[in-house]
Amino acid sequence: MSQDYHDIPGTYVFDAEASRKGYHLNMFCMSLRHAGNRADFLADEADYLSRFPMSEEQRRAVLERDWNGMLRLGGNIYYTSKLAATDGLNFQQLAAIMTGVSEQDYRAMMLGGGRPIEGNRSKKEWSHG
Repeated sequence: MSQDYHDIPGTYVFDAEASRKGYHLNMFCMSLRHAGNRADFLADEADYLSRFPMSEEQRRAVLERDWNGMLRLGGNIYYTSKLAATDGLNFQQLAAIMTGVSEQDYRAMMLGGGRPIEGNRSKKEWSHG
C-alpha cells in the first residue's frame, strides 16, 4: 500500500508496513543491547546474523553499514542506532553519515533549526519531479 507520506524526500516513515517488513532486522539490532551479543556479533558478523531470518538484502545492508538502506528495508532508526553504538558511533555521528555531511556540518544545521522546509515537504516540489 502506498501512503501519501512516501512522497516525503529524504526519509522513510516507520509505519505498520515497515514494522512488519523490518521485524527481524529490528530484533537483531535490539539484541545488541546485551554485551555478550555485541561481542558475538563483532567476532563473526555473518554468523551472528544467521540467527535472524532477515532477507539477504537486509543482511547485506547490515554488513555494509548501509544505514539508509536499513531504514528503507524496514529498520527503525532507534533500533539501528544500537548497531551504530556497537560500532562506536553516537547518534549525531550516525545522523551525519545518513545525511551525507560532516558531523560538524550536521551539528551546525541542527543548531540552526534543521533543513529548510522549502523543497523538503514533497518530491512533487522538486523541479525534476
